[in-house]
Amino acid sequence: MTFIAASRVIPAARSSLLSRSVWPFRLASLLAVATVLLTSCGQVGSFSPASPDEAVSAPVGGVESSALDPSTPAQGGPARIALILPLSMNGGPSPVGASLRNAAELAASEAGGSDINLIVKDDQSTLDGARIAAQVATSEGAELIIGPLFGANVREVGRVASTMHVPVIGFSTDTNAAANNVYLLSFPAEGYVNRILEYAASRGKKSVGALIPNSDYGRVAEAEFQEVAGRLGLRVPVLEHYAPGAAAAVIAKMSASAAQMDALFIADQAEAMPALSQALEANNLDSRRVQILGTGLWNDARVLKLPGLQGAWFAGPDNTGYSAYADRYRAKFGSEPTRISTLAYDAMSLGIALARAQTTDRYAVSILTNETGFNGVDGVFRFRSNGQNERGLAVYSITNMLATPVSPAPRNFSNIVPMSAGN
Repeated sequence: MTFIAASRVIPAARSSLLSRSVWPFRLASLLAVATVLLTSCGQVGSFSPASPDEAVSAPVGGVESSALDPSTPAQGGPARIALILPLSMNGGPSPVGASLRNAAELAASEAGGSDINLIVKDDQSTLDGARIAAQVATSEGAELIIGPLFGANVREVGRVASTMHVPVIGFSTDTNAAANNVYLLSFPAEGYVNRILEYAASRGKKSVGALIPNSDYGRVAEAEFQEVAGRLGLRVPVLEHYAPGAAAAVIAKMSASAAQMDALFIADQAEAMPALSQALEANNLDSRRVQILGTGLWNDARVLKLPGLQGAWFAGPDNTGYSAYADRYRAKFGSEPTRISTLAYDAMSLGIALARAQTTDRYAVSILTNETGFNGVDGVFRFRSNGQNERGLAVYSITNMLATPVSPAPRNFSNIVPMSAGN
């Protein structure tokens, strides 16, 4: 593995973690195009075929199981993977960007070898920076671009990369940034809404109200809420909007309709929930009376401790693999990873695994969008042809100030209903 900054090539020290059970990928099914599964555990240099419940049937033809040795060098010469991240913001270092870079470096060091050239670029958290970073990365021969983080920057990088037919795996939750060959490895609101409403319906909830903030996130969540509620045949007796910081009066008004609903979906973020929790309690509208539903943004200590949200349900990523990942991150860097750093870890691990599995067209659309999908630190995911993603999400109940799983994340896509946006 080599790291390339501008025109300098810096040998990357091989991590002492290579002897540990950390390499996250194995090849599970091979078709004319290889179907690759990422797994959250495995032995370096020792791989076995996927277990039956992990190896989903291939969409066409027969399936051959084969092991992938992570020490096998990339076929067709070293792969060149660009990492474009907000390493700086407003002239200073960005802790989020640093954590994303660390996560990618962790994945690279755990993979080992010297057959991957990693080109690291700082987009400086600006559109101009994103455009320049993409231009330089493609001129240096990048075959795959990982990042950036912000939606507008993903669009800009995608625009540049498309002229060179280079795929992009960005981290924005803004689904408008997705496009053909511009994939989003993130946790969009649509996935959370889809999962929590499906779970609520499976538990007998038939009438779901909604409390929607006047924000970009709220508008996206509302559109998916309406779509999924219609598909599932759920009644929506009341839907209210509120300005940031002004939810109390709307909740008081909504409490008059409590008898008409058996669940209430709230599409707000963690920092807003203390005030909403207080208003829910004051108006007897907490989960003791109406089942409260939320998104993965609630998997936050600030939310889990709130009295008015005890008993609430929310959808979120599988936390099983995160704990082990975070331990390895701390051991290597001596600091806490940001929660979204797993996106860079999974993207880099995927890029390396595909490089070592393919002789030509290692990042072809047919490879990146295979229906079986991949399994990373945060569970199973797959890319759709429009650049958006689908994830296998768990459902949690807030119980005694902890996020307690009540419905596990699926380990494959055989029983997952596609989201409403189409393919």
